[in-house]
Amino acid sequence: MHNIHLKKLTDEAPLSIFHWTVLTLCFVILVFDGYDLAVAGTALPAIMKEMGVEATTAGFMASSALFGMMFGGIILGTLADKIGRRLVLAICVSFFSIFTAAAGLTNDPYLFSVMRFLAGVGIGGAIPNVTAHMSEYAPTKVRGLMVTVMCCGYAIGSIIAALLAKQFIETHGWQSVFFAAGLPVLLIPLIMKYLPESLQFLIRQRDDARLRQIVRKMRPDIRLESLDEFGLPSQDKTEASSVRGLFQEDRAFSTVMIWAACITCLFMIYALSSWLVKLMTMAGYNLGSSLNFFLAYNAGALVGTVGGGWLADRLNIKWVTCAFFAVAAISLTLLGYGMQPLLLVAAVVGAATLGTQGLLYAFGGQFYPTSIRSTGLGFASGIGRIGAIAAPILIGFLVSMKLPLVQNFLSIAFVAVIGAIAVACISYRTSVGTHDYGAIKDVDFSEREAVNSARIRS
Repeated sequence: MHNIHLKKLTDEAPLSIFHWTVLTLCFVILVFDGYDLAVAGTALPAIMKEMGVEATTAGFMASSALFGMMFGGIILGTLADKIGRRLVLAICVSFFSIFTAAAGLTNDPYLFSVMRFLAGVGIGGAIPNVTAHMSEYAPTKVRGLMVTVMCCGYAIGSIIAALLAKQFIETHGWQSVFFAAGLPVLLIPLIMKYLPESLQFLIRQRDDARLRQIVRKMRPDIRLESLDEFGLPSQDKTEASSVRGLFQEDRAFSTVMIWAACITCLFMIYALSSWLVKLMTMAGYNLGSSLNFFLAYNAGALVGTVGGGWLADRLNIKWVTCAFFAVAAISLTLLGYGMQPLLLVAAVVGAATLGTQGLLYAFGGQFYPTSIRSTGLGFASGIGRIGAIAAPILIGFLVSMKLPLVQNFLSIAFVAVIGAIAVACISYRTSVGTHDYGAIKDVDFSEREAVNSARIRS
């Protein structure tokens, strides 16, 4: 009998079709997730006009989904460590697709806000769970890159929302882009069939059969024997969803700093996703041109997210994240002052702000041990929604005051500076993103195969 060290096995696994399947499914979930969130921002001017609401009311309407995301991140992130991530992700997709489509059937700002709140529960629950899942299965050498590539799905979803808004809102009404959000329900059967469950969850469930099935797919180069058992390092054996674990083993201060960083990052993102189009129309651009800025913003996000992941795997992820916050502050200031070429500046803003989000999720996925990873990321994402909720309301208030355009962007840039300080205060030494495999004595598969080959020859 041998003890198979699952963490070491996943950390050192060569990239295979198994990993690409996990990445693809998580990526597609975030594409739909990003679309469902961004669709309200792209349609906001049309919604305001048809429903006859002022900027402040529109800000609260845009924030209704973000309130739901706060609850979804905390509750569904924690629940996933208890009932499994695969089932929770199916629930998330159901919520954000059905209720976003339902919002398109409303003509009242209050009912619209209720539908968006319920959709937000699913949107908020999906992000920490796909991040935790990708962090668990990605090999160490490409973990940061795979997590941030996955996060590109969020930006691509936003780009699709903007493209469909340009194509359909003026001719078919704002409702059309909301109805399109019902399509992700078709993804649920694929999630339940092809997405593997969390290894740590299966160990707690003592589901040896499914563990063996996943290991065979992930590592077809090794052969399991009937008496082999699976183990995890001590820090990954904590009982599921222990919120106390977020504050134990010198993690308390760093956990609070991660929350602060997420608050500031999400403030930037949702201030821009909700109001960038409107701010540019206030600057004198028509709706089509303003949507071009939104497209440039999200196109830049793709470059920033992938580039950030590539840098994080080669440099210290903490300082890479700090640098991205700093670039966000500088580029937001330049955008406010109308620095040309303005589309390029908007792209840099997207690279720095949405790229920072991908880095924060990758950092959090490495910081927390597997047993509390969904819980840690769920709380970080949920608490971070404080910034996401406040952003549309505060920027809406500034817009209603008819302040100069630059002051709106400077207020967002100031928040980015606070985020950089928070990340700098995180204690990276408490992260479990190192190769500490604990005291488990792992089987040497090369030695086993050599013995088996000798037996066959004899």
